[in-house]
Amino acid sequence: MRSEDEMMHLILNTANNDERIRAAVMNGSRVNPCVKKDIFQDYDIVYFVRDMSSFTSDHSWVDRFGERIMMQMPEAKVLPAPDGRGHFIYLMQFTDGNRMDLTLIPVEKKDELMKPDSLSVVLADKDGLLGVLPPATDRDYHIGIPSEQQFQDICNEFWWISMNISKGLWREELTYAMFMYEQVNRNALIQMMEWHIGIRTDFALSAGKFGKHMKDYLGQDEWDQFLATYPAADYERIWDSLFLMCDLFRRIALYVADHFQYEYSFEDDKRVRAHLSHVRRLPKDAREIY
Repeated sequence: MRSEDEMMHLILNTANNDERIRAAVMNGSRVNPCVKKDIFQDYDIVYFVRDMSSFTSDHSWVDRFGERIMMQMPEAKVLPAPDGRGHFIYLMQFTDGNRMDLTLIPVEKKDELMKPDSLSVVLADKDGLLGVLPPATDRDYHIGIPSEQQFQDICNEFWWISMNISKGLWREELTYAMFMYEQVNRNALIQMMEWHIGIRTDFALSAGKFGKHMKDYLGQDEWDQFLATYPAADYERIWDSLFLMCDLFRRIALYVADHFQYEYSFEDDKRVRAHLSHVRRLPKDAREIY
């Protein structure tokens, strides 16, 4: 596996020796002082370029970065639909284990496409395009303090989607039920747990993408309860996990509500949980719900 020094030398040499590349920035975990380094960290690189089409008309120019296991070019795909705003991204997994996510941004679209990001370090700037950036920190990714409307919206989403899950479980529509469970309610639960962590840490840190660092900031009982919300592909176990998720959501939401003196909708909680219990007991040949 090429070392960090070898990779950075290659990235910088490419930028410095190609007149079309006018500036280069590195962002992401490799410039985050709060993240422990490991072998899976990507190289998140942005090149600001002239003559964009000269790069994208022949993608073989990226071969200089090394032999690849695979490459993805989101802007060259049909599904999922590309962003289409004018940048171009190369996601490259190399055979030596390194990975680079390389974004090309046309110089003329710098202000439009370069989002402010506190995790950014200038590697090269031939024309003074970028100016002086402050030292990299993860402050842009710190857990934010929720407004009361945001808190209420997450509670409303969680309890509403719980009813969708119950419908999918009664129908034995596994993919629908699990999409609602994992892609919607799981996200609502993680958001609430991040606010819970934010209160404990004075909203001075990030829990990581998709809450991946939550374990570091939760008590063991809280983490164990969270783990118990991951079910096997069995309808009864999913039902059990759904009720465990409801218990955990209520516990965490009440903590957040109490801290901010926000109102918690006990009525939604009570009525939806009663509905879930009713649907779980509903015979498969039922002609009416109630």
